[in-house]
Amino acid sequence: MKLEEYQLAKAALQTGASLAPRDSKFTNLLKQCHDLIAEESHVITPIIPEKHTMITRAVSAKELRQENGVAEQMTVTVARPKYRHEFYQKPDEVVVTIFAKGIPQDSVTVDFGEQILSVSIEVPGEDAYSLQPRLFGKIVPAKCRYEVLSTKMEIRLAKVEHIHWTALEFRGGATVPQRAIVSSVTDIQRPSYPSSKPKRVDWDKLEAQVKKEEKEEKLDGDAALNKFFRQIYQDADEDTRRAMSKSFVESNGTVLSTNWKEVGSKKVEGSAPDGMELKNWEY
Repeated sequence: MKLEEYQLAKAALQTGASLAPRDSKFTNLLKQCHDLIAEESHVITPIIPEKHTMITRAVSAKELRQENGVAEQMTVTVARPKYRHEFYQKPDEVVVTIFAKGIPQDSVTVDFGEQILSVSIEVPGEDAYSLQPRLFGKIVPAKCRYEVLSTKMEIRLAKVEHIHWTALEFRGGATVPQRAIVSSVTDIQRPSYPSSKPKRVDWDKLEAQVKKEEKEEKLDGDAALNKFFRQIYQDADEDTRRAMSKSFVESNGTVLSTNWKEVGSKKVEGSAPDGMELKNWEY
């Protein structure tokens, strides 16, 4: 909210409220966020001069009936995509699945950009398929990959930042904050960030202040536990992160292990809390 990224702040606050429903801080901040979004999106209606005149034409009842008849006959045809696609995500990557059955490997072309995914499927004798979304966040093209299987193709996008994507495609209101690139040359002046606002903001000072407040913030209950786990994940090495992600996903959120040697070679079974039992649901 201090960076004036209100849509992203709203998504983050809603996630926080779902994790800590008894914390009134999220309710108050969400109300402030809604007010700021409404203020930012306020539209001023232009005033029409009193001397403005309008020329009208008399329309007969017959003409009106004819126009209505034409309007009723008009239909809008929306072309459905040839293949269905969906996505899910991990802390460090987004996996896009395109359900295209039996397509040849050489008929698929996939390109990765900084924030663009381009997929083209051209099978001889069939209509071409194209998927070119502007992604919600930035990716690392060199670490992205894809695989064509017998019933589908999977595309793995490596995230630049470990943030939650609320959608696969970028929406106008939900922007992703970008980190400033620190130059290795000390005598070069750091660039100032452009802004449509008349006021000037020291983003470096503000970022340091926000991080300091987050570090000094005292939490209780589940919020403190979640912060503790996030700190472990942030400071951990690659094997520890893989162990945490694998154990949490495979156990449906009931087990969190940091030992990759222990969980890397087997499936992690769920462990229900005392007084509860696990049930397998069939979809």
